[in-house]
Amino acid sequence: MKDTSTLRNDWTKEEIEQIYHLPLLELIYKAATVHREWHNPEEVQMSTLLSIKTGGCPEDCSYCGQAARYHTNIKVQALLPTETVIEHARKAKEGGSSRFCMAAAWREVRNNRDFDRVIDMVKGVNDLGMEVCCTLGMLTEEQAIRLQKAGLYAYNHNLDTSEQYYDEIISTRTFDHRINTINNVRKAGITVCSGGIIGLGETHGDRISMLLTLATIPKHPESVPINALARVKGTPLENNEKTDTWEMVRMIATARIIMPSSMIRLSAGRIEMTEFEQGWCFMAGANSIFTGERETLLVTPNPGVSEDLQMLKTLGLKPMVKEKTIC
Repeated sequence: MKDTSTLRNDWTKEEIEQIYHLPLLELIYKAATVHREWHNPEEVQMSTLLSIKTGGCPEDCSYCGQAARYHTNIKVQALLPTETVIEHARKAKEGGSSRFCMAAAWREVRNNRDFDRVIDMVKGVNDLGMEVCCTLGMLTEEQAIRLQKAGLYAYNHNLDTSEQYYDEIISTRTFDHRINTINNVRKAGITVCSGGIIGLGETHGDRISMLLTLATIPKHPESVPINALARVKGTPLENNEKTDTWEMVRMIATARIIMPSSMIRLSAGRIEMTEFEQGWCFMAGANSIFTGERETLLVTPNPGVSEDLQMLKTLGLKPMVKEKTIC
């Protein structure tokens, strides 16, 4: 794609504020223009996210039903067998996904047999020719290097929210822990997937601050998921209001303008959006969704593969066929 806009890592908060607060249709127009300069607007990457180890996490993330301290209906599940994970990846590829992400409800990666098994999973999915992504919590540079050598393409580690609001949502780790893991991933030569969640009770200023952090990293994350809070019964945020779709559109459009080369992923919250509302998100610059045979996104409801394929057809979009590249 033609790239007439430039990549910048020197954004100021004031500049992002001006973009974020543009009249909505003007903002969408500008974002759609940038999107067409850098990407094929007809393509949407279908990514599959599988929970390979569910629940029992010692963290206290206020939005997460997998935290052991909250009383939710989520069933704890041990690490899945490698063969089972590879079969899920194979089915995902047959369903149109070009990226397969494996998530484990860990606080941090430990150098043990479970990590050895994850390494085998990465190798297996990589052999299928898919982009393979993991989200396993905090990890060291040495652990990141092991994953990279196994064929890991991307590592997801979301900021969740702004540095200023972070302590209101999580107390068992710091914002700097998040940044350190992202730095370790980058040093290992793995692409970075990092975004956040809106609807946590944060202000517009918090959202802008989170985007500022992402857009001023020396190299923008190759992937930026924008999530709407999935309200899980039993968590502290279960009674938060549903995130307004136009707020999602505004976040996606701003992210697209300030990080033009990144994949902007319309992530959690799609189950509460109509096809019409999701279409506005694609118009604003989103070019990836998470889908799956289980119709869940980790442990919360999500549209299924057939439903997503029909939506793309209705909107005149098509699944992205993306060859896996070397980091």
